[in-house]
Amino acid sequence: MIGFDQMLEPTKLVPENQSATTVAPAAAAFIQSNPHTPFFLDVGFQETHREYPQPTRADNPNYILPPVPIMDTPQTRVDMAGHHASARVMDQGVGQVFDALQRAGLLENTLFISTTDHGIAFPSMKCNLTDDGWGVSLIMRGPGEFTGGVVCDSLISHLDVFPTICEFIGIEKPGWLEGRSFLPVLRGQKKEINEEVFAEVNHHAAYEPKRAVRTSRWKYIRHYDQRKTPVLPNCDDSLSKDLWLDHGWRKRSVAREELYDLVFDPTEHENLSTDPAYRSVLDEMRQRLSRWMHATDDPLLRGPVPAPHGAQVNSPDGVSPREPTQTIA
Repeated sequence: MIGFDQMLEPTKLVPENQSATTVAPAAAAFIQSNPHTPFFLDVGFQETHREYPQPTRADNPNYILPPVPIMDTPQTRVDMAGHHASARVMDQGVGQVFDALQRAGLLENTLFISTTDHGIAFPSMKCNLTDDGWGVSLIMRGPGEFTGGVVCDSLISHLDVFPTICEFIGIEKPGWLEGRSFLPVLRGQKKEINEEVFAEVNHHAAYEPKRAVRTSRWKYIRHYDQRKTPVLPNCDDSLSKDLWLDHGWRKRSVAREELYDLVFDPTEHENLSTDPAYRSVLDEMRQRLSRWMHATDDPLLRGPVPAPHGAQVNSPDGVSPREPTQTIA
């Protein structure tokens, strides 16, 4: 039950059926059942995970560009059209939840948080620590500071959401809580609450340990295994992945360290880590990452991070997450 008082009916379905078409009506029915307030409702949609639905007439691939890291071809446009179709299903589900809150008279007194856990499921995005893989959607709507369509360009981490909610509703945050409230940013009192933010990957379909630190200008990524080629099972199968595989992706080299200047290279394609002109920046970013890893007692400091008991893991030498897995005893 992971702390919830009630699990709604759709959670009994297999994950492949956790579509907004199923989940949103159940969430709306709960809202309309006159629940005790205040309440917390967690609504999770399968969209925009793969597999994508068939594109509709509104998702004409001729007029849809794939995301920046992906070459513009007929097959990648079809792939992105499927993503558009999936996003439309999700948007309709969110609308159902909004409508239910409005009918119940709760919309203007509800803090609505919409977010994602990683970048979209295309090569070099999801499960990667470039901004394409690490950057997520975060939209918050509600009373007070969360009205009026404010756009925030500050460095914000998911760790900052919890303390922000604590300050917003006027409760003391737990002593163990990490992160900082970003209400001062929304109030115009501060431009930034973080000088740096961090991200990590250990296991996805396969083991691929890596860490990253980002400031307003610089991104540093370090890989902690000895691989020199991509861990392909950590990329979902797709038409875009097929294109990359057909053109030799599995033999492309992966640098142990990566340093990017996000002002002049926002797509993170020019690795500066071996350029002597940026040695001082590289050393600074290394130090930032090291301080964070020691402060958080990162298990990588003691060696490889084992998968948890019972986990199903792919071989890093494989190609697809659909290949046979090994169960960790």
